[in-house]
Amino acid sequence: MTQDGPHPSDAPWHDVAAFVDLDPAIAYRMEVAGRPVLLIRRGNGLVRALAAECPHKGAPLEKGVVCDDRLVCPWHKAIFSVEDGGLLEPLALDPLASYPTEIRDGRVYVSLGARSLSSGTARGQAQNVLVVGAGAAGVAAAVSLREFGFAGPITMVDMQNAAPYDRTALTKAVLAGKAQDDTPPSLRPDDFWTDHGIDRLVGQVVALDAPSRAITLADGRVLTADHVLLAPGSIPRRLDVPGADLQGVFTLRQTADTQRMLAACPAKGHVVISGGSFIGMEAAASLKSRGMQVTIIAPDDIPFAKIFGREIGHRLRRLHEENGVVYRGGRRIARIEGDERVERIWLDDGTHLDADVMLAGIGVQPATDFATALAAQDGGIDVDDGMQALPGIYVAGDCARITHGDSRVRIEHWRSAEVQGRQAARTIAGQSRPSRFLPWFWTQQFGCKLEYAGYHEPFDDVTIEGDLETFHFVARLALNSRCVGVVTAGHPEVTANAVLTGSLN
Repeated sequence: MTQDGPHPSDAPWHDVAAFVDLDPAIAYRMEVAGRPVLLIRRGNGLVRALAAECPHKGAPLEKGVVCDDRLVCPWHKAIFSVEDGGLLEPLALDPLASYPTEIRDGRVYVSLGARSLSSGTARGQAQNVLVVGAGAAGVAAAVSLREFGFAGPITMVDMQNAAPYDRTALTKAVLAGKAQDDTPPSLRPDDFWTDHGIDRLVGQVVALDAPSRAITLADGRVLTADHVLLAPGSIPRRLDVPGADLQGVFTLRQTADTQRMLAACPAKGHVVISGGSFIGMEAAASLKSRGMQVTIIAPDDIPFAKIFGREIGHRLRRLHEENGVVYRGGRRIARIEGDERVERIWLDDGTHLDADVMLAGIGVQPATDFATALAAQDGGIDVDDGMQALPGIYVAGDCARITHGDSRVRIEHWRSAEVQGRQAARTIAGQSRPSRFLPWFWTQQFGCKLEYAGYHEPFDDVTIEGDLETFHFVARLALNSRCVGVVTAGHPEVTANAVLTGSLN
């Protein structure tokens, strides 16, 4: 008999499979006493049993990829340890339950008495951490610090009173009417913060004194800490045209933005969107599915051509047009008119559109006005591999300028922000280790999901394998025959492998 760990004496064993029937290259989903369990045969003659659904959004992990001792979620690329279910990288913020196994007479037995996952050794009681921002990076850092055993005080400062939430849901779910009460899901249960000794403070940071690791709030309060993590995210760029301050002209960054826009637009009303960005195109798809009339005004004839290539971008434009969205490429907004609120939008070719609501989706900029002494020209702040900018000052998320090759880049993606927040927490907790991080993001438009892995480098060649028409393909972007990006639709295993290995080759 082979057993892989301690077992609660009162938990029964369940005969689930023959050992010889398990292929080490395949993760098997099985129902054990009504609970979905994932079986993975290891090379050492043992079998691991883990929860079969990702704790982030419930993705079926049997469709993920196993490589050595790591398992990656097929949907949002969270990475878990096969050995104990431990969380290695987000999007998930929780580990997988891990169950004891035994092999008896060639049969695999599983007990649902979950094995405990040891937490980090308590440390840092005499130190404190101050986190500026409660978005992806800030939350991942705070959660990870407790996971890694950091026992000192943690304070999160954010301008919003609402509990931290999943911002990616704003364009993908809330605008489409798929979120309860038009509200995105919270990142943590309501009682998590109190239970884990993490204080949440509402306030606007207006100044940073890096040498003393002190921040000043708009109300005059000054806070100091041994470790200060800057994770304020970005703010939307606003249109610089006459009439941009009229009522009914919106940017989209917070829950309140989406709710105000939905309240301002009548049923089947006309929404004009400025910009063919991911926010703009996702919002267009969601609002159209909600029954709105939607027109996109964009300077580029082909959306995403610089990111995905012209062929994929053209297919995405046709996808929108097939679903009733009007795409006006090669045009810019010249002015906005209306009696107190938007009524007409004039374009640079002299034509105009009637509109009930207008959304500006023309990009974002780092929210680092309070830290201009540290910021580069683009508003970002340079960091090392441990996300440290200066002793005791760390930066994660949209504002972090990380090293890639011979240059500095900022990655404005949700998963990247969480990965960086977790890396900053490792550094603070004294657990810093090399990262094989590869940026990854996804976009969902009219039920079609595209994934991208890479650093948004320039490319001179696009090779597409599969069926572009049905969104079932793999595209490789290359510069001088070197792969610099991968785009997939219907092939999550390809981007999963890239994320696992940290390589596009």
